[in-house]
Amino acid sequence: MIESLQQFDVELFLKIHRGMANPFFDWLMPLLRNRYFWAPLYLFIVIFCMMEYKKRGAHIIGMLLITFALGDLTASRLIKPFVARLRPCNDLSLADLLISRVHCGSGFSFPSAHATNHFAIAVFLILVFYDKWKWILPIGLAWAFLISFSQIYVGVHYPIDTMAGALLGTAIGLLTGTIYRKIQQNKQWKSGN
Repeated sequence: MIESLQQFDVELFLKIHRGMANPFFDWLMPLLRNRYFWAPLYLFIVIFCMMEYKKRGAHIIGMLLITFALGDLTASRLIKPFVARLRPCNDLSLADLLISRVHCGSGFSFPSAHATNHFAIAVFLILVFYDKWKWILPIGLAWAFLISFSQIYVGVHYPIDTMAGALLGTAIGLLTGTIYRKIQQNKQWKSGN
């Protein structure tokens, strides 16, 4: 069972990594997975929350940082060392099949911390802002999906790594988003608003 799942994972990885190869993706996907590429978006979120929501905005940013920290800690520090799965770009059995698009890195592969962190952030923001802006649901999930997909395309994660990261991140985002909403509801109830 595990061997057939791993075989499926490798085959799907190669279909994405090699089968979808094209010059546009070769340019775009490394950008999408680069943390500096998204720095303007992160800065916008911080500035927007602080200017639009003042003290509540500081609470949103604080919970967002906790969400990110929980995702990163769980994926990178707890699960990855325990599972110790090699990245596809470090797997010698795939060496002749890989297209080098980014530096591989020496860390482990399962689960994808990029997928975990970005799904956690997206789901948290969806829970916080969905009542006001319904469009945040498809945009937030598409954003997290594209970052996760780029990890497969550039060769640093298998599909199951990103799927597990997406599920883990979603759970973390649901947890912190629900906690944040409960805290806000309690504050409104106590203030009589």
